Amino acid sequence: MISKSKYILIYWVPIFIYCLLIFIQSSYPSVETIPSFLFSDKLLHFSAYALLGILFFRAFETFPALSNHHLTIIISILCAGLYGASDEIHQYFVPGRNADIIDLAADFAGGFAGVMIYRVISRQFAD
Repeated sequence: MISKSKYILIYWVPIFIYCLLIFIQSSYPSVETIPSFLFSDKLLHFSAYALLGILFFRAFETFPALSNHHLTIIISILCAGLYGASDEIHQYFVPGRNADIIDLAADFAGGFAGVMIYRVISRQFAD
């Protein structure tokens, strides 16, 4: 059993820091120096929110009240996607940025993929 402070440091601080980094990055005008290929920005959204989905799932699977893995998956995907929605709203108010429903779809899809990939990999190491 780990202490509460160590638990928070291991499972929740990474989520907080990562969300803060997303917020800070979204506070600047759009960067035009990213690799420019079709849907490159969607791939970036997908990847970023896949990692956020993994971080949420990793934290939520430690909750005793969430012993149902299906519920843990759903909550993790929703948290990642809803943070993506809040980020899109935030970007709407940032000069040089815009809110995009397709970005939001990429955020939810990334959260879903990250959770599923993490779950499959973690199950393989548990066996």
